[in-house]
Parts: sequence; structure tokens; C-alpha cells
Amino acid sequence: MALKTLISTVYARRIGMFASAATLATLTSLVSAPAAQAAPPTPISAAAARSYLATVTPKTEGSLSGYSRSLFPHWSTVSGTCNTRETVLKRDGVNVVTDSACASVSGSWYSEYDGATWTAAGDLDIDHVVPLAEAWRSGASSWTTAQRQQFANDLTRPQLIAVTDNVNQAKGDLDPGKWLPPRTAYRCTYARMWVQVKQYWALSMDSGEKTALVNILNGC
Repeated sequence: MALKTLISTVYARRIGMFASAATLATLTSLVSAPAAQAAPPTPISAAAARSYLATVTPKTEGSLSGYSRSLFPHWSTVSGTCNTRETVLKRDGVNVVTDSACASVSGSWYSEYDGATWTAAGDLDIDHVVPLAEAWRSGASSWTTAQRQQFANDLTRPQLIAVTDNVNQAKGDLDPGKWLPPRTAYRCTYARMWVQVKQYWALSMDSGEKTALVNILNGC
């Protein structure tokens, strides 16, 4: 009986040691696990984007005649005192603190386009991945104002992203045939975002735009 008791005691201690080790490993992994990355909705895969592009017949862009940003009302109220811009800033930032008016008063933002990190919301623009003027030339000129408002405030597709303000201003209303994010590591994601937005909103593509997207996605 004494031997059996000794064996049982040693076995129990070993089980306890294994359990403690497992618990420690779990806690360690939780502590060392990377924080969730703040980002727009995940775009369609490169394969899905390539498949869609294979069906696209390039079309010459329309003119900007009649275009005005005011025809794409933004930023819309999302909830309470928070509008679309403030919602994207909070979504794309880390440890963002807002005041009673929903303005971001502190936090940290990583600009995917150029790799810069900012701690002041005023240093960031909310980029329309497919610019409003580009959308107008690609079919939005025939939309209702309500449709254009939905497009300009689209939080469901990867159409809005917080980025360095002067990088966004350098982009202007250019398509991927004329402008791409300076940070090359983000170009595959950017192309996937662009294709998904254009596909969902049934916007046309010109030949230079399509060629640039195909070339990028073929390397993803």
C-alpha cells in the first residue's frame, strides 16, 4: 500500500507540474500575442480580384463635367455624435480616446500608405480608396445623391482608410494606373480594395487602370 501511495503521489505531482506548465504557456502566449491590427474591412482575395478583372471590358472614362464633391455628401452621422470620419479614425487607430463630441483627442495611427505613425488626428485624412471624382467618371454621375452619399460613407467595403494627409493629397483623384501607395508592401492590399469597391458599386475601369491592377495582382 505504501508503494502504491508513493506512486500515486508522484504521479499527481507530475500532473500538477504539467498543468502548471500548460497554464504558464497559455498565459505567456496571451501576453506575447500581437494586438489586433486596426484596419478597414478585409478586402477580397487576390484570386477573387483577378477573376473579376478577367471579366472587365475596359471603358474610356467619362468627363468631370458637372462634378462637385458636394454631390457626394459626407461625413454622415453614424451614431450619436460620431460621423463617418470620426468612426474611421477610431477604427483605424490604437488606444483612441474621444471627447463628448466624438473628436479623437489622443491615440496612435499607422498610415498603411507610407508607413508613418501619427499621434494627432489632424495629421490624417480619411481617404476614399476609389476617389469621388474617379467614381463620377466611372459611372456615379448617373447615380442619385442618396447613392453617392452611401458610396462616400461606405464603412462595409474597404473604401475608407485613415492615412497621412499629404500622401492622400498627393494621390488626389488618381487611379492605380497613375498612383499607388509609396509603401510597396501595401500595394497588393490596395489593389484588392480598389477592385472590390469598383465591383460592388459597378463602376467601370479604363485600360490603364485595369492593366495596372492586373500587373499588381499577378504578383500577389
